[in-house]
Parts: sequence; C-alpha cells; structure tokens
Amino acid sequence: MSRHSKIFTGLILGAIAGVLSNLYFPATPFLLVVQKYISDPLGKIFLNLLIMMVIPLVFASLSLGVAQIGDLKKLGRIGFKTIMYFFLVTTFAVTIGLILVNIIRPGDYLPGETKTKLLATYKGQAVELKESSEKIEFGIQTLVNVIPRNPAAAIAKPIPDMLALIFFSLMIGIALTLISQEKAKPIMNLLEGINDITLVIINMAMKLAPYGVFALLFSVTSRFGFDLLVALGMYVVTVLLGLSLHLFGVYPILIRIFSKYNPLLFFRKVETVILTAFSTSSSSATLPTTISVSQNNLGIPSHITGFVLPLGATMNMNGTALFEGVTVLFLAQVFGINLSIGTQLIVVLMSVLIAIGTAGVPSGSIPLLIMVLTMVNIPAEGIAIILG
Repeated sequence: MSRHSKIFTGLILGAIAGVLSNLYFPATPFLLVVQKYISDPLGKIFLNLLIMMVIPLVFASLSLGVAQIGDLKKLGRIGFKTIMYFFLVTTFAVTIGLILVNIIRPGDYLPGETKTKLLATYKGQAVELKESSEKIEFGIQTLVNVIPRNPAAAIAKPIPDMLALIFFSLMIGIALTLISQEKAKPIMNLLEGINDITLVIINMAMKLAPYGVFALLFSVTSRFGFDLLVALGMYVVTVLLGLSLHLFGVYPILIRIFSKYNPLLFFRKVETVILTAFSTSSSSATLPTTISVSQNNLGIPSHITGFVLPLGATMNMNGTALFEGVTVLFLAQVFGINLSIGTQLIVVLMSVLIAIGTAGVPSGSIPLLIMVLTMVNIPAEGIAIILG
C-alpha cells in the first residue's frame, strides 16, 4: 500500500473510531484516559516531529534557493511574480467565501440556545484571545517587526516569527550571491547538507504519519462527535463549500493556465501533501512534506521549491483568508449586524493582509481574526461561538 493510501486509511479509521467512541463512551473515564495518555500524545509527537524541522528547513532551503538563483534581477522577477500570485489567489479565496456567506447566510440558522451555550462554554478562552489580540501590532509596525533585531530570539518564541525568519534567510541568500564563489561555496555546501538532513528526518517522520493522523482525528472526533457539527452545520457547510470551490475550481484552472499540467494528475501526485495538511491543520507542519513531494513527484528544481514554498507557507494562506472572511460575516449575521458593501471590501482587504502574517499553526489566525471583528464593530466575544 502506498504512503498516501496508508495516511488516508489512518484518517478515515481515526474519524470513525472517534465518532463511535463519542457516541458510546462520551466523557467516560476510559475514553478520557485513552485521549490523555494515548491519542493526544501520539498526535502531538507526530506534529512535533514535523514542526521540529520547519525552522532549519526554511532557513536552509530559502537561503540556498536564493543563492542558487544567483542573478539578483532574476530573483527579483521570480519574487515579484510569486508575491503577486499569492495576493491574487488569496483575494479569490476571500471573495468566494464572502459570496457564499451572503447567499447561504449561515448566521441565521444558529439557534439562540446553542449560541448562549457556546458563548458560556468558551468565554474564558475568548477573553484570553481578545487580550492577546490587543497586543498585536499592525500597520507600519508589522513591517518594522519583519526585520528582526535578534533572529535567534525571533525563532525561539512559542510561535516562531516566520516572517522574520524568511527575511533573515533571504538576506543570507542575497549576501551569498554578492560575495566571491570561493567564499560562498563552503556556506552553500553547509546549507545543502542541512537541507538534505532535514528532508531525510522528515521522510523518517512521515513513516509514522498513518498512526499520527489516526491519533489526531481520533482526539478531535472523540471529543466533539457530530453534536457541534450539527449545531454549527450551515457555518461549517459554508466554509467547506468555499474551500472546495477554491481547491477544485480555482486551483485546477490556475494549474492548467500556468503549468499546462493535467490537474487530475497533479492532485494524484500531491495526495500526501493534501492529507498531511488536512490532518495537521498546519501549513508549517506540512511544509517539509510539500517540499519533498514537489521535488520528487513533480520534478520542480530545488532552487524554486526552496524559494517559493517557504514563502507560500507563510504568505499564501488561502484557506485562512477564506475562513476569516466567512467567520466575520457569520458572526455579524448571528448578532444581527448588517455590513455594507464598503465594510465587506474592508474585510476582504484585512483578511488578505492578515493571512500573510498568520502563524502557520493550528488556530494561528484566531487572535488576528479578533482584531478584524473589533475593526468592524462586531463583539469580539463572539469568537467563542466558533472556538469549538
């Protein structure tokens, strides 16, 4: 059985086992023990193995990718096209989300009793997230923070500052193109060695993927089952429909236009990436797999994957942007607030910009989402409704 088939099997079995456990053993001591001592630790170990390699991989692959491009003019052209593509596709994603949420109006379907229960259950988390969002600096300060005083301190945070790491890596790569080849070669050999080592470790970690994916899905579904999904059904449907339209509508068109690649063949070749992303909910944790699959399955040169993919894992957060746009309008509908077309355009812009600065970890967009809610005068406490 191929690796992606094993991962898909683990995903399905984990979801089924979790739902059945929630149905027949809800909140029993036995289930709590299984979650606490088996599924949660196993899932976290798998996630940690992938996330552990993100920082060395981004630093080595991005620095090396820039240095291997060599010509700064060529680098500028590739960089400009890449960033413009990210902005364009992310804007498509938010627009799809806003069109759907205006048509379906999921906020009108949420029962008042469920709303009250969710607000009460997650009130504490909502307050903590609101306080953390107030500490976030946006605007010109975001640009200032991209340039780290201390690169080591920037990546040593509980949630590493990936934009700062990307900037530092870009500067190292550019500097390597400006010094003599004789001096640059030992550093490039070192970076290439680090890159190769991280990919080997990632390949080892991915052998655990079927079990890690099983554990992650079991932990989630055994806690929530179908109850919460039913309560927030139309909201979930709106988000999933938007993501599906973007994934299976926008992406195939772009693949056909820009690469002349058969979209069906493309999706078959990147199945492992899709399954890893789905199970980990983390673009950072998925990045190592994305780089490996892009080079081995799609035959993309390492200097391109090393430059474009680390940027994409931080700046091309299409799903995050779509989710933020849908959530803002969903909560506006729940609270009976009508947002004008102008305000919705602001939501589009803010969702695109904030998606660029979102940490590529599970729930990394929530504090920034609260900031958008505050900007358009929607009660930030409403985030408690979707925290589950």
